Amino acid sequence: MNVEKMNGKGTLEMNQVYHFIVNTAARTGKGIFAWNELEEILMQRQIKYETHLTEYAGHAKTLARELSEKGTESDPVYLVIVGGDGTVNEVLNGIVNFKNVRFGYVPNGSANDLANGLGWFKFDAKEILNKLLDGEYHGFAMDLGCSTDESGNKNLFAISSGIGIDAEVCKAALHSKLKKFLNAIHLGGLTYKLLTIHKLFTMPHVTCYLKLDDQPEKMIQKGIFAVGMNQPVEGGGVPMAPKAVCTDGKLTLCCVYGYSRFRAFFVLPSLLAGKHEGKKGFWIESFSKATIRLESAMVLHADGEYCGEQKHVCIECLPGIMKFI
Repeated sequence: MNVEKMNGKGTLEMNQVYHFIVNTAARTGKGIFAWNELEEILMQRQIKYETHLTEYAGHAKTLARELSEKGTESDPVYLVIVGGDGTVNEVLNGIVNFKNVRFGYVPNGSANDLANGLGWFKFDAKEILNKLLDGEYHGFAMDLGCSTDESGNKNLFAISSGIGIDAEVCKAALHSKLKKFLNAIHLGGLTYKLLTIHKLFTMPHVTCYLKLDDQPEKMIQKGIFAVGMNQPVEGGGVPMAPKAVCTDGKLTLCCVYGYSRFRAFFVLPSLLAGKHEGKKGFWIESFSKATIRLESAMVLHADGEYCGEQKHVCIECLPGIMKFI
């Protein structure tokens, strides 16, 4: 059985092996250099660890499934993710049983919206790893979200899941040459903002029907997007839900509707500045479970990952299931 306790200095002591799932392709291939620096810290601190390098798209999900199967509730696997938001999403969707895993996360992507949502933007990767090893996040339990499409496919998410233009932007960013270029000059967070401006002029308008928890279903005309937020920001720092909290057992809806393409361009600055709450055409509200029905299909995403074209989706909160080391 593992020994786990806090010593007098606040450092977490354990007879435990850390399993690092590392996306070396993060930040357009620069992830390997960041990992080399982190590995030096592990060796200096004489940490027991095993490295699991991702080799292809979806590999982090496979590794997470294999590793989580080895844990039990009384003897959990200690799993640390080194990569971007997409790597985190893969890992979450590979976990067999969250009770059998304790998580760590060292951000090393282009957007790092999860790190921003957690308030870690002021720390670099080495500082976060040291804080993790010092037990500063021990006991922290984060909510996750789950989106279920019309075919019953479930996608867990740590940041957000939505349908409409924000999902269109995420889909475009996955294979964007612009993203690769901006990542190379350390401006990857601009990708989503620039693609959003482009998509505004081609976006469809859809009539949709939204139901939050036990409230009556509400018809939305000229729907542009609807997203369930677990963190305040998505898409490289866009503050869709500035008041969202990932430990309150709730998600936050951000729905934008009723604007023409031309008018939408001029309200975009208020959204980017987080000043949209209370404005006409913006619906911001917390919920535990939401259902969205569309008259015509739109792109669905979970943490920026493409989840197909959907006409019906259910988004719900999974309170406190992501427990940190």
